[in-house]
Amino acid sequence: MSESIEHTLPAERIVSIDALRGFDMFWIIGGGAALDTLVEVWDNPVTRTINEQLKHVKWEGFRFEDLIFPLFLFITGTVLPFSMSRRREKGQSSKEIHLHILKRSTVLIFLGLIFNNLQNFEWSQMRWPGVLQRIGVCYFFAAIIVVHTKWRTQAIIIGAVLILYWLAAILIPVPGYGAGVMTMEGCLSSYVDQQLIPGTLYYGHGDNEGFISTFPAVCTVLLGALAGHWLRSRHPGSKKAAGLAIAGVTCVAAGYLWSFAFPIIKIIWTSSYMLFAGGWSLMLLALFYWIIDVKGYRRWTFFFVVIGVNPITIYVLQRFVDFGDMAEIFLSGVAANAGLLAPLVIPTGVLAIKWLLLWFLYRHKIFFKV
Repeated sequence: MSESIEHTLPAERIVSIDALRGFDMFWIIGGGAALDTLVEVWDNPVTRTINEQLKHVKWEGFRFEDLIFPLFLFITGTVLPFSMSRRREKGQSSKEIHLHILKRSTVLIFLGLIFNNLQNFEWSQMRWPGVLQRIGVCYFFAAIIVVHTKWRTQAIIIGAVLILYWLAAILIPVPGYGAGVMTMEGCLSSYVDQQLIPGTLYYGHGDNEGFISTFPAVCTVLLGALAGHWLRSRHPGSKKAAGLAIAGVTCVAAGYLWSFAFPIIKIIWTSSYMLFAGGWSLMLLALFYWIIDVKGYRRWTFFFVVIGVNPITIYVLQRFVDFGDMAEIFLSGVAANAGLLAPLVIPTGVLAIKWLLLWFLYRHKIFFKV
């Protein structure tokens, strides 16, 4: 397990990006569930705050849990300038690059549909949108934009989409509710989802990965792409980290101020939410980049890098493999005799089993790429 990161990852990779992706996925694959149980062991203001922050807000507002998905989309965008430039340097034609984008998007969407039980053929009960579907769609549009435009155009697209989404939400009337209603039942996003998305909607009135909320989600990927362009620049590393941090603080402030006119709502990915979450993503990238790639402190990242290089693999596997049962088989006796620590045993065991599987793949240089 002490194997050097530099000797197992390609030299051109920025380790901080893999580590940040792994940090993000850590919460998805069981880190959040394990920490969530701390309040059962030590009930105090700190553990209660952790417990609260590891749960999504029902509608309006923002907690740590509401950062996890946009952070993943942001990182997806950060990699785009590197991957597309690398393909050009390898001599790939425009047609080959476009086919790669289309193939990757299609596979992600298909995996998402399988994740949502497409194989059951129960169309009326099927939920068509989903996390992987949104990643696939957002990746497709953001990648096409990155391939065909410069960073300034990408920044203009972000601004234009966020403003247009806001104007549409406050000016277009929803039958039975009117214009500018920002409730779960009466907002424009929910109404559009009801008209255009068949099957089951995630929150009844609309879907978390709904139709028009996908447009600002694409902007999250493009914001990551802007960060990627900045990381590819020839500025000193410390200046790059500072620039990311300043941009992050600016976005958080802009999102917060905008929230007074357009509330921060993750479920419909409001413009204020996109900026607020994007700002925190920029600041996290700045921190990871400064510590890992500028200051050179890399050994501690191994745990997260192992997760970060195979994110889709573990996300899909945990849908179909019962890691909880595995943990029960090996650790039920430990849990029964753990006393006050009993609530922590099984969730921590689930996380450990998933990580060991990813470590096995990492150790054997098996990286499943979509």
